Amino acid sequence: MFTGIIEELGVVSRAEPGRITVHGPLVTGDASIGDSISVNGICLTVTEINGAEFHADVMRETYERSDLGKLEAGSPVNLERAATLTTRLGGHLVQGHVDTTATITHREPGANWETVTFDLPGEYTRYIVEKGSIAVDGVSLTVVAVDEHTFSVSLIPETLSATTLGKKNPGDTVHIEVDLTAKHIEKLLQARKSN
Repeated sequence: MFTGIIEELGVVSRAEPGRITVHGPLVTGDASIGDSISVNGICLTVTEINGAEFHADVMRETYERSDLGKLEAGSPVNLERAATLTTRLGGHLVQGHVDTTATITHREPGANWETVTFDLPGEYTRYIVEKGSIAVDGVSLTVVAVDEHTFSVSLIPETLSATTLGKKNPGDTVHIEVDLTAKHIEKLLQARKSN
């Protein structure tokens, strides 16, 4: 479980089918084999540590729901260590289980923030509400607008400089994890209807 507060902007050292190596001195500082680290919002298990780098295996399901397979050596990535019972919950509860990808359609700069709009497959917008939380590339954000196929968030200068979201352009894809609570409620209501 994560909070969506990015701790470090890491860099992919090597990407090969089924395995990724990431340079991240902060997140590897106290990491152990078997620990979970969020890489652009994807929960990966540490399989090996070499100094400031960690290795993780990547399964087919992850490749199918994300654009992790497009990463290459030198790609920047958002990194966050798994939360503990003493972690401050500055964002929201994020599992690191990516639901789908979205495409950036528009960026609108402001004086102290930037509004970014994303195109999202319609079956996922039903889980998104204005002022609700969403994880975009692992970053916990507040939704400022949503319609049938798009949603928007506002990014403060800290988010723009400390995460990959400050460097992405219209046409780029991002990982989306919708609020888990909404999915559970929907399933419970469907079960109740069928009974």
